[in-house]
Amino acid sequence: MPKPTDSTDIPADSTSRSYRERLAPGPGLYLALLLLIPSVMLTVTPLSSVWALPVAIGLYLVIGGSLFALAPTIEVSNGQLIAGSARIAVSLLGDVETLGRDSLRAALGPGLDARSFLLVRGYIHSGVRVSVMDPSDPTPQWILTTRKPEELRAAVRVAQSA
Repeated sequence: MPKPTDSTDIPADSTSRSYRERLAPGPGLYLALLLLIPSVMLTVTPLSSVWALPVAIGLYLVIGGSLFALAPTIEVSNGQLIAGSARIAVSLLGDVETLGRDSLRAALGPGLDARSFLLVRGYIHSGVRVSVMDPSDPTPQWILTTRKPEELRAAVRVAQSA
């Protein structure tokens, strides 16, 4: 797991957020989750037919809201790359490689270094591989899924040049 950096690693002139993305599920998953409503209704109906529909809708809203609220974010701000709860100064990062569907699959499969930091969501099929240049960090790279790999790559490069 990447170590937290202290504030001395963050450039003083870089105080704005240049990229932020919440890795929430897309509309398709929420539509598929609608199948939960009849399933729950079938389960609850023998107990109380009056409560079957409200319980099913309530459970759908709780699960759907949880999926959105608990989705991690990726952010480039204040000279740091923040992915979920991990953060690293962009000055410690090397090359940022965008990954399409096939290259992401290869990077997460046979090409994966077990020491890599991963923030991967199976419903997102593109990402980036960011090399870590800090010699004291045992993590050689970060692999992050993102819907906007080119924008994330550009934001990291801009933050590195600042």
